[in-house]
Amino acid sequence: MHFNSQTDSTALDYTYQELEDEFVGLMNLNNLDRVIAGNPDRVESFELELEVSLSAAFESGAGCPQARLLLQRILYRINRLKLFWYDGLDNYANEDSSFLFSLRMKIENAWQDWEDGNNIMRNSDDLRGALRDRVQDDLQPEPSPDGLVIRNEISKAGYQQLLAITSLDGLVEASQLSRMLGGVGNEVQTMLTRILWEEYGSGKFSGKHSTHFALMLEECDLDSRPEVYFDLAPWEVLANINHSFFLSERKKNFLRYIGGLLYTEVSVPAAFQNIKMAGERLEMGGKGVSYWDLHIQEDIRHGQWMLDDVAFPLIEKYPDQAWDMVKGYDQQKFISSRATSAIVESIRQLEFS
Repeated sequence: MHFNSQTDSTALDYTYQELEDEFVGLMNLNNLDRVIAGNPDRVESFELELEVSLSAAFESGAGCPQARLLLQRILYRINRLKLFWYDGLDNYANEDSSFLFSLRMKIENAWQDWEDGNNIMRNSDDLRGALRDRVQDDLQPEPSPDGLVIRNEISKAGYQQLLAITSLDGLVEASQLSRMLGGVGNEVQTMLTRILWEEYGSGKFSGKHSTHFALMLEECDLDSRPEVYFDLAPWEVLANINHSFFLSERKKNFLRYIGGLLYTEVSVPAAFQNIKMAGERLEMGGKGVSYWDLHIQEDIRHGQWMLDDVAFPLIEKYPDQAWDMVKGYDQQKFISSRATSAIVESIRQLEFS
């Protein structure tokens, strides 16, 4: 089955689509930096339009969703070069391009400044208590309105839409974590490696979480090739993925990354329970919910490991910076919730169009 359900919120209008097409053309050039050095005018118009898009996305009142979609799509296309896709090696010709690096920094700086304004960290004098309280709140929360829609209302087409959108991350799951594990070994690194080892199927391809996701897609009559549903992803979902790239790219953000990973591991069982119940209600079969079931079982202990064996030891290691973990936790919760709401809205547009 060819599933294509792009909604108004995930389709670029003509002007922004032209700008993205121009960017893709630049990325496909052989030795992009050399081309620009020989003809700087080649990118002058693109850079001017990009500045306009940055202003529209992050500086002008409520902001322009189309501009945010364009910028997150561009950022994702740059970030994906940090992973290996077992495709043609020529696709990585510009992975070390100084132009792409500068472009990424320009977008990330404007975007992350804007994101900081969306999050207010709750104050507390007790860092351990602040993290413990957050974990307790998010382990078994009351279902959110979005969670209830997923659990009780979405149709089979809506369930397929949800799987298609989340496949963008689900088929390369834990790849950002793998980029954080190199370096000196200690107990924290060992625990993070243990979590990654389980995410990667303990060395067996059949047990890899992304393999379970691919099988789930196929069971639900969807394409299991990576990125095939890229055009369905709302900007909020792309921002969630790009945020993880942003944090894992910079070691100075390590504690924020750990806080965000703590939230993810803690919150997944409750969130995925809603999706599993939707799949069971729609009679999608065991393989049609297997990925959610696997995470519900494993991430309960992953969340506890992250708190006791990663976050708490890092408080002792970095007492002056450890509040960054709380910032990372709260920011990831906000960004993840925003992405879920965007997916639900995408499903609504599909089902009522």
